[in-house]
Amino acid sequence: MNIITLFRRSGAHDEQFELIRPRLFRVAYSWSRNRELAEDLTQETLIRGLKNIKQLQDPEKFDSWLFSILHNCWRDHFRKLVNTEDIDDMADSLPADGRTPEGEHTLSQLVLQVRAAVASLPVGQRQVVTLVDLEEFSYMDVARILDIPVGTVMSRLSRARQNLQVLLQEHATSAGQQHGYLRRVK
Repeated sequence: MNIITLFRRSGAHDEQFELIRPRLFRVAYSWSRNRELAEDLTQETLIRGLKNIKQLQDPEKFDSWLFSILHNCWRDHFRKLVNTEDIDDMADSLPADGRTPEGEHTLSQLVLQVRAAVASLPVGQRQVVTLVDLEEFSYMDVARILDIPVGTVMSRLSRARQNLQVLLQEHATSAGQQHGYLRRVK
């Protein structure tokens, strides 16, 4: 027995409900990526549609009416999951470090750019720059690790930093950004 016959009030829209059910399920599944939830949302949509069929003023808009009910069911699902808190009560618990989503995004983009620039360096320069600037080894330690003279460590590091500066400035220019100042953080 299907849901349509359970809630049948009149046979006028039965066929429309049956025809739209797979479409509702497809959309619900694409939104949720969960078969059980999609089935529940589809069923809830059909139940609400059948209960409120008299509210449908324009039969030509039957599909969009049901999909708006599906959207409301989707939102209701999330309302049930979320515990709400008054934002004024949360103000004291929020971090005061000034971080914003935009700032975090910009920082993550910068990190990706630097990683790509470091990855494009020659192996010797990449090794030295990662050991000195990222892992904070001394020049002597890097010389011992790589079994090369300290002077070679310093010259590779200098060339690596110059190459990184050029690569990052090129990327900033190609991205349409204004020239920013690169600063060394150690």
